[in-house]
Amino acid sequence: MSDKTVLFDKHLEYKGKIVDFAGWQMPVNYGSQVDEHHQVRNDAGMFDVSHMVILDLHKATEAGDIKALLQRLLANDVAKLTENGKALYSCMLNPEGGVIDDLIVYYMTDDWYRIVVNAGTAAKDLAWFNQHADDFGVSVKARDDLAMIAVQGPHAREKAFEVLPLDVVEAATPLERFFGADCGEWFVGRTGYTGEDGFEIMVPDSEAPALWDKLAGAGVKPCGLGARDTLRLEAGMNLYGSDMTEETSPLISGLGWTIAWLPEDRDFIGRSIIEKEKADGVRQKIVGLILEERGVLRSHQKVVVEHDGKQLEGEITSGSFSPSLQKSIALARVPIEIGDFCGVEIRGKILKARVVKPVFVRDGKAV
Repeated sequence: MSDKTVLFDKHLEYKGKIVDFAGWQMPVNYGSQVDEHHQVRNDAGMFDVSHMVILDLHKATEAGDIKALLQRLLANDVAKLTENGKALYSCMLNPEGGVIDDLIVYYMTDDWYRIVVNAGTAAKDLAWFNQHADDFGVSVKARDDLAMIAVQGPHAREKAFEVLPLDVVEAATPLERFFGADCGEWFVGRTGYTGEDGFEIMVPDSEAPALWDKLAGAGVKPCGLGARDTLRLEAGMNLYGSDMTEETSPLISGLGWTIAWLPEDRDFIGRSIIEKEKADGVRQKIVGLILEERGVLRSHQKVVVEHDGKQLEGEITSGSFSPSLQKSIALARVPIEIGDFCGVEIRGKILKARVVKPVFVRDGKAV
């Protein structure tokens, strides 16, 4: 039996096409995935992301140390967070250096950090946090009482301000990107998963349906998970379970920039393994691909790389048709020897693809 968010009835009311996603009944679109994609790129759209899980970490003892816990669990270093509301993106690794999950952590005070984790990994994430939290005197609480609506697009903030409560508007107006603001029962983060500006708004379950209607009335159109996926792919943002897994390190998933190697004595879980991997020489990397011929790039298609008379292989991790570029694009894990072009095996044929940086569109513009 799949779970439903508090906005499920709204999805039906707005004619959403419901599919199962990570054990949740979620809208894939409300009629046209392509129209919803362009709505976010050109104006403002909203997504129900209440299936994601919000974790609040608090000190459970007087000697409790949340920062020390997160410095142990995360590959990035939360000591960078010194301003109230500042957010940090990080991978959480297993002892083998694989990615348990990627997440966003907000530093609110020394006694309170807020973390948002993926829906499909929420149960194992919570178990992992709880397994280590007692050693650092920290309590971990899953905020099942909160819904989350992502409002994204070049006009997302101004349209959201039309309907948000005055105190929320006052708290959110000065927010820089990758900061969050505590507004009592509400919380607003200037974050997102589309490559566009906007907010991720966390609200009590009881207030979420009314906020959905108000945003729709202000011209923020409902969008489904289909458009969210093409938007994040164009922005070169990784998808857990596709571009990274528990079997892949961040070094071969295009996430080396999220690893804080300093200070050298910070012994985060998985460090020794990926440190050795780095020292030995990483043999794969994530690149962007743009198909030069007719066809559609999809996950798990074979990538063929010619190098020094040898044929090397890689694999597409995420692929789709790009509504913004009107071309088929992909993220692919490939040998580091790859050049400016490669081949992709599609239906028994090798088609030519151009190799680019793994970011295709940001803030509405082709990169």
